[in-house]
Amino acid sequence: MIRKMLSTAIVAATALASTSVFADVKPLEGDPTELNFGIISTESTANLKEQWLPFMEDMEEALGMKVNAFFAPDYAGIIEAMRFGKVHLAWFGNKSGMEAVDRAGGEVFVQTSKADGSQGYYSHIITHVDNKDINSLEDIFSCDKTLNFGIGDPNSTSGFLVPSYYVFAKNNVDPKKCFKTVRNANHETNLMATANKQVHVAANNSEQLSRTKLKAPQAAENVKVIWTSPLIPSDPIVYREDLSKEMKSRIKGFFLAYGRYGDTESAKAVLGGISDGLGFFMESNNTQLYPIRQLALFKDKLKVKSAQGASEDVKKEKVALIDKKLSELDILVENQ
Repeated sequence: MIRKMLSTAIVAATALASTSVFADVKPLEGDPTELNFGIISTESTANLKEQWLPFMEDMEEALGMKVNAFFAPDYAGIIEAMRFGKVHLAWFGNKSGMEAVDRAGGEVFVQTSKADGSQGYYSHIITHVDNKDINSLEDIFSCDKTLNFGIGDPNSTSGFLVPSYYVFAKNNVDPKKCFKTVRNANHETNLMATANKQVHVAANNSEQLSRTKLKAPQAAENVKVIWTSPLIPSDPIVYREDLSKEMKSRIKGFFLAYGRYGDTESAKAVLGGISDGLGFFMESNNTQLYPIRQLALFKDKLKVKSAQGASEDVKKEKVALIDKKLSELDILVENQ
């Protein structure tokens, strides 16, 4: 009971600024006759179709109902589509998955793994191999506004949230004041822009680098990593929480069985073509988002402490509220 109360408190606390958004979640009018599967825009739509459509075809056959791919130009498009019932389940990163849970009536039910059984990936900061004077974060923090920086989608975990905290907030650097330009783009675009010397430095991740080594090896050879994050939890798959129990059981059963039963070789080949090579889907739930919630709150705390113009009393009050949320999260993490 205590744990349930704390879970409710965390969800409410993290959404204080978006109560009206909760009210705007459009409820599903029963289970859909066709499933719409959302795919976040980590790469071009053409590349994402090549990776995910074979999987959706197998899902369609297994469930005996049509499964439609849903793409959008940014992560927010998938989150909003889920909020309005146009997407029933979706592949997210942890940050966008958290937004889907908090703002779009979503629920985490499985997460990805790698082909070797490992879980998790890394955020990177990359530059072109020819940039001999850029080999570490310190080399980009002169902040003389001569460098162009490519950052990820605002709802990306590895492309935005993780570097925003570990690279910028912890080093007390405002990227907008530090770099000549800061532009948002997906992982593929940022990597290719770095390889083609269109930006000097960019955020990226280990999955995109591995995939590029397979699909565009020359581009991969043209970039080097100058920073690597701590391990990030594997990506969640999220469905609408107001689907019926029967429908959710059917969907979850398909994901957990895929590659483990039936035509396993064919399924493993399909999984191997997604991202940098997926393994089996693993059971999960909303608790996998706790570390991401903590990260977002730590980032907010540092931002409040360094805010210019705010009174110390106001800062202390805001920091105390964040610390309270963090303490509640610590209890939840300990009781997982």
